Amino acid sequence: MMAYIYLLLLFLSYGVSLVTSRSFPSDEVMALTTFKEDIYEDPHLVLSNWNVLDSDPCEWFGITCNKERQHVIKINISSSSLKGFLAPEIGQITYLQELTLQKNKLLGIIPKELGMLKFLKVLDLGMNRLTGPIPSELGNLSSVVKINLQSNGLTGSLPAELGNLKYLEELRLDRNRLKGAVPAYSKSTFTANTRGMYATHSNLPGLCSSSQLKVADFSYNFLIGRIPKCLEHLPSASFQGNCLQANNTKQRPSSQCGAESSESHQAPSPKHQRAKDVAKRTKASKPAWLLALEIVTGIMVGSLFLVALLTAFQRCNSKSAIIIPWKKSGSGKDHVVVYIDSELLKDVTKFSRQELEVACEDFSNIIGSSPDSLVYKGTMKGGPEIAVISLCIKEERWTGYLELYYQREVAELARLNHENIGKLLGYCRESTPFTRMLVFEYASNGTLYEHLHYGEGSQLYWTRRMRIILGIARGLKYLHTELDPPFTILELNSSAVYLTEDFSPKLVDFESWKSILSRSEKNSGSVGNNGAVCLLPNSVEKRHVDIHGNIHAFGILMLEIISGRPPFCKDKGSLIDWAKDYLELPEVMSYLLDPELKHFRYEDLKAICKVICLCIQPDSSKQPSMDEISSVLESKIDTSVSIEFKSSSLAWAELALSS
Repeated sequence: MMAYIYLLLLFLSYGVSLVTSRSFPSDEVMALTTFKEDIYEDPHLVLSNWNVLDSDPCEWFGITCNKERQHVIKINISSSSLKGFLAPEIGQITYLQELTLQKNKLLGIIPKELGMLKFLKVLDLGMNRLTGPIPSELGNLSSVVKINLQSNGLTGSLPAELGNLKYLEELRLDRNRLKGAVPAYSKSTFTANTRGMYATHSNLPGLCSSSQLKVADFSYNFLIGRIPKCLEHLPSASFQGNCLQANNTKQRPSSQCGAESSESHQAPSPKHQRAKDVAKRTKASKPAWLLALEIVTGIMVGSLFLVALLTAFQRCNSKSAIIIPWKKSGSGKDHVVVYIDSELLKDVTKFSRQELEVACEDFSNIIGSSPDSLVYKGTMKGGPEIAVISLCIKEERWTGYLELYYQREVAELARLNHENIGKLLGYCRESTPFTRMLVFEYASNGTLYEHLHYGEGSQLYWTRRMRIILGIARGLKYLHTELDPPFTILELNSSAVYLTEDFSPKLVDFESWKSILSRSEKNSGSVGNNGAVCLLPNSVEKRHVDIHGNIHAFGILMLEIISGRPPFCKDKGSLIDWAKDYLELPEVMSYLLDPELKHFRYEDLKAICKVICLCIQPDSSKQPSMDEISSVLESKIDTSVSIEFKSSSLAWAELALSS
């Protein structure tokens, strides 16, 4: 009988331990797994023992669980050079008390989901590379004692909601790019005398409500206004390096602060008003000799200005200029004189129209067209295949502005030099017949659009599509981050991606003409027909650079590449609207794929969908840079050996024979 009872107790204890070991919340394990996936550089391999198949993460590096081993209560991974993004899923680790990730290389924004951590006592994200605003949701961290966000790139204003943190003792926000005033007051601290003055903040809390605050550092930001009285007990060094009105603390020079910190934003005090009144009375009572001196000085300064102006016009007229009809007339007097820098195109090859006419078979080989231009294919004698873009515009509409913009665009395109950017070989500019052309290196496999949507998608197997995405990302990274000033593709889509013989992508900005015409139209009203105008190159609008627009377009382009669907069609509407139900759900991500694809890597697809979501989000301030996007894609996508070869013995045999 005793033996039976003993065995029964042993069985029950084993069952209890088994239930306990399996009771670890799956959402916490999933959140930690997502955190690891969003880290794409781990040089010290601190996350190497984070086994996603292990349902008990309590032994993982940097993880601390409660005594019952049922919940994660601490994540402490500091000084590990981790590079990646903060996963919003961290907000699902309900019982987390400490999140310490300082001295890493974390990028992107602080997820607002961290505000869901009601038991969090320590939030330490200092000394990373985080950007964007401080989420107001951090004001919901009802148990937090310490917040450290120092030495990042945070922008925006200080959230007044931080005043909700009644247990907050330490707040470190120094060495960021925060702006605006330090929020001080809350509704409960208002008196009848101050209610009107601060009426706009009557529904917001403020740091004066944080009665436990003992340590705070706001130094080296761009904060304006005055130091709140409730914070004057803090060391003066806590506010230095800002744009504050503080006499006893070293602040930034006014040139760095701009108009935000100017006194025009402050209501003048009675003391300042009295000083202004005295100045006015002093000005009104100036002696006659002083007024005479001011008049003479003014005349001398005006004379010098006129001399400088005349000298500038003489210099302009002495330079070589292009005289182009602004508007045809019988008198022939209506001309605009535009000064073109003769050095602008000195290093760019100039082709004759006759050369290009021979190469393009009398301009009969048309491979593309738009209302503004025609694209010809040709072969130079003894040289490469070329694509020639010819502007469709009548000579009488060709203005001085257009000539200037045309030459500028040629110079801009000529400085691009990257394996994934279409190379400009030269230009053609002639008067008889009127000709303005650009000459590019030709990519023999046509456009990506043609392969995706005109029945040749079968040639674009999964690994090849991944290589195309990586190539486009490298090209955009070069344009955005390695050029000074940066360059963007005006209309980034699959028609702007040309493919070489080995399907390497080349970005070609064939929409340059639209930029030239649109900028010219903006300036056309400022030129009259009554005489010649000297127009210097720096006096007109520069080429539009839209980095955020390019990143958003890249997200749509990636979606088009993996789905084989156009960005928009009448029957099915927007590609983004169709895909949004699948992008963030791993179990249905495969529904996004082009039916032409026979094989794919799930890890690649998951990484691509993650990046697409980052690119197409409506708030452009939360977009990652192309440098960050390219790093993520390079680290997550595997193109070393095609999965099509892995899955096909025949393909392996074909590969062996070809080698």
